[in-house]
Amino acid sequence: MKRLVLIVAVLPLSGCVVGTLASTAVDVVTLPVKIASAGVDAATTCQSERDQKLGRQMRKQDEERGRQWRLAWERCHKGKALPTDDCSTFPRR
Repeated sequence: MKRLVLIVAVLPLSGCVVGTLASTAVDVVTLPVKIASAGVDAATTCQSERDQKLGRQMRKQDEERGRQWRLAWERCHKGKALPTDDCSTFPRR
């Protein structure tokens, strides 16, 4: 009778251990595939990523042009224009 209780008590534990071992084995087997696919994904860019990068670059360039235009406009209206400033292109106050 004592042996039966001991076997019944060990069976649920052994199922957990077997399940954990099987899960770990699957993780070990699929790890190289996950690493390789992550490397390929990092090395390649899709069209949408390229479009996003181009959009960011264009916005930065546009902001810089606007900043330079405002500085030139202020210089022209203060009478301190640089030789490169074309004050005739700016609207009058």
